[in-house]
Amino acid sequence: MAEDFQIGPLNHVGIAVPDITEAIETYKTIYGATDITTPFDMPEQGVKVCFVNLPNSQIELIEPLNEASPIHNFIQKNPKGGQHHVCFEVRDIHEAVEEMGKRGATVLNEPRIGAHGTPIIFVHPKNSNGVLIELMETPKGDH
Repeated sequence: MAEDFQIGPLNHVGIAVPDITEAIETYKTIYGATDITTPFDMPEQGVKVCFVNLPNSQIELIEPLNEASPIHNFIQKNPKGGQHHVCFEVRDIHEAVEEMGKRGATVLNEPRIGAHGTPIIFVHPKNSNGVLIELMETPKGDH
């Protein structure tokens, strides 16, 4: 076991929303957010996303593209949306997969490219006090 393996900085909190345009307006008008990326589709993951950039982190707004989207079921259970996941950076996603297995955590997917253009995995909420955890390889050039 890699004794020095640990999560890095909080990268973002993922918020599932039924309508990304309405959610953007909420963050602008209620919370005064001014730095929000243009929404973009990720058809391979069945979602539309954008980021609300904050001084110390980001909020990822996630809207399902269709009924096959993994976010669709979440919105069905939570019609107004809600916190979907918390994302932490790791130095190497393959090391993270290996360590999660050694530490008894259930990794829900093979590494794939996420919205930041770097590899990601998700760890089952049962391993994290009911919270879905995304681990994301730190983008090159950051930190």
